[in-house]
Amino acid sequence: MKNLSRKLLVMLLAALMVFTFTACGGGSNGGGESEGEGGDAAAVLKIGSTGPLTGPAAIYGMSVKQGAELAVEEINASESDFQIEFKMEDDEADGEKSVNAYNSLKDWGLQMLMGSVTTGSCITVSAEANSDRVFLMTPSASSADVTAGKDNAFQICFTDPNQGIKAADNIVKDFSDKKVGVIYNNSDAYSTGIYNAFKKELESKGMEIVAAETYPDDTNADFSAQLTNCKSAGADLILLPIYYTPASVILKQAKDMGYDTTFFGVDGMDGILDMEGFDTSLAEGVYLQTPINPWSEEENVKSFVEKYQEKFGEVPNQFAADGYDGIYVLYNAFKEAGLTADQDAAAICEAMIGQVTGGFSYDGLTGSGMTWNDKGEVNKEPAVCIIEDGKYVDVQ
Repeated sequence: MKNLSRKLLVMLLAALMVFTFTACGGGSNGGGESEGEGGDAAAVLKIGSTGPLTGPAAIYGMSVKQGAELAVEEINASESDFQIEFKMEDDEADGEKSVNAYNSLKDWGLQMLMGSVTTGSCITVSAEANSDRVFLMTPSASSADVTAGKDNAFQICFTDPNQGIKAADNIVKDFSDKKVGVIYNNSDAYSTGIYNAFKKELESKGMEIVAAETYPDDTNADFSAQLTNCKSAGADLILLPIYYTPASVILKQAKDMGYDTTFFGVDGMDGILDMEGFDTSLAEGVYLQTPINPWSEEENVKSFVEKYQEKFGEVPNQFAADGYDGIYVLYNAFKEAGLTADQDAAAICEAMIGQVTGGFSYDGLTGSGMTWNDKGEVNKEPAVCIIEDGKYVDVQ
């Protein structure tokens, strides 16, 4: 009888322990708790992202990830009444894999999404997030299709049409005596979106494109035909609305064929100076339209660059700055909306939509006085730089 009573007591104690641990656990859709200093439980807001952490576009995903992590570290060390937990899942810049990555984040307890990083993935994921009512602020996916018809989706970066318009305006202003050529990827939404807007704006300002050359995908390794056609047409300025990998090949082949022309790139070329094995002298004199100059003398930029270099051992590119700004935009809008970390994703989404489109403004690394319209587009101005001695120099 005594043995039976002892066994019963053990069973009751075990059941009590299971109940206690279960009661202390955080919910999957409403954040959770973490141990703060002195053992106090702090509310946790879960912000997720998907991006390429492996593969040819990994520099974009890793830069966003590292910029975001730096911002999270600063916020969590501040006197904030909640902590942020940030997690990025690898989508390899692939639409199908991005859905798997997004679903993993939902299983983790995602409350807001700071991503996806690349346009193709974000178009796919933004549709899923819209259906699930998860608020989305992408740092770098620039196609208008990311936000079209989705009231929950917003962009830190310029839209592709906006970039094309700004590039045309800058070229008309500073290079009105040039004959303009373009080399772009006609199978890529980012590249074609910029080109189409650029062409329309440039021609409306009285300039023409003397050669518009295309290529099928970013693995293309021979641009001699495109460069030869631009040279034959007399193009002494070539717009490259493309990513840095094909741009690096174009710069090398232009030099090899003795084609001395001015190249003008957009934000997808940011990161070319950090490419492994790339001869940075090939980029000498290249103009670049970018949200941030990491060699700027502005105090907020200098502070960010110093902290980033100390933590990661490299100069941050615009994608790192976009990731950093992205976290701070979400954090500040979340606080100003009066939200709390225990609320679920759907409730957060509805409140954030109203907050961001209701006059919210943020001064960041990639723009001062950033505001958003109800189409999810950001309003800010790009910087135009020239590459000299392996650094960006602001063009006045």
